[in-house]
Amino acid sequence: MNRRWIEILAWQTTAIIVALGLAPLVSAQGAPKASQAMARQLSDAALERTSHRVIYDGSYRSIDYPGGDVPNHLGVCTDVVIRSYRRLGVDLQKEVHEDMAGNFSLYPARWGLKRPDPHIDHRRVPNLRTYFARQGASLGVSTDPAAYRAGDLVTWNVSGRLPHIGIVIDRRSSDGERPLIVHNIGRGPKVEDMLFDFEITGHYRYLPAVRP
Repeated sequence: MNRRWIEILAWQTTAIIVALGLAPLVSAQGAPKASQAMARQLSDAALERTSHRVIYDGSYRSIDYPGGDVPNHLGVCTDVVIRSYRRLGVDLQKEVHEDMAGNFSLYPARWGLKRPDPHIDHRRVPNLRTYFARQGASLGVSTDPAAYRAGDLVTWNVSGRLPHIGIVIDRRSSDGERPLIVHNIGRGPKVEDMLFDFEITGHYRYLPAVRP
């Protein structure tokens, strides 16, 4: 089979996979231009969150489903992630709830729940970690700053016990060695050089390539 036929077959296979929605995620290796663009958009969306004054408040609140949110002036670390993805048309409230509804036993049983709760499930770091892993978005945890790209998600243990999450953005530390992070650790969404300040527990690249 000559090279031209191989290229045609490869193109046709890709078209079928996309049409059937069988390739929702971008490979961590050699991401195509569309996913690179989405990563930049996620980085920009996270950076935009830093222009909002947000009071740190993780108390339970009733939230409309789908597309619901706590008041914009309130939020925690997960809300930075949720709101950034929503700017790109990705509703993690809906996606996490739908996956939990069919796979509840695979999610952490830390809160005494007997069924999914769309008001709060997507706002909990352990649930987001499970969801991203189940979507094939997990990457290795590394001490090499070059492993972390703009648009990546990182989770940490703060003080050895508090789960935390942030978004890698397309800006570097003052010495140029590390990518900066947008996160809310209690002072509202901030850009900080803190990638290695705490124990890293997870590294994810969730860039859905096919959106309805």
